[in-house]
Amino acid sequence: MEKSSLTALARELMVSAKSKNSGRSARTVFGGHERILRQTVVALTAGSSLDDHDNPGEATIQVLSGRILLKCGEVQWEGSPGDHLVVPLARHRVDAVEDSAFLLTVAKP
Repeated sequence: MEKSSLTALARELMVSAKSKNSGRSARTVFGGHERILRQTVVALTAGSSLDDHDNPGEATIQVLSGRILLKCGEVQWEGSPGDHLVVPLARHRVDAVEDSAFLLTVAKP
């Protein structure tokens, strides 16, 4: 069994994100490309984004801190700490309204 603090990791990744031009930093905490399930903590500085991309499988976002917008076409959902968003099976993006961190869970078919 493994235990880790997502809160502490989110703080660490935010420090890293603030030092990068992209304004983002991420670390996989479970699984990986060779597994069906992958969980990754992502930190985005205010105003930064995960640009439009396709969904590699079923995915959810659990917001750990800050506020994000999950956008799919003309539709968008706002997420704040404690919110759980189901990522649509379509091209989408994530924008950080303020410094934010979230747990991205992806299950590939």
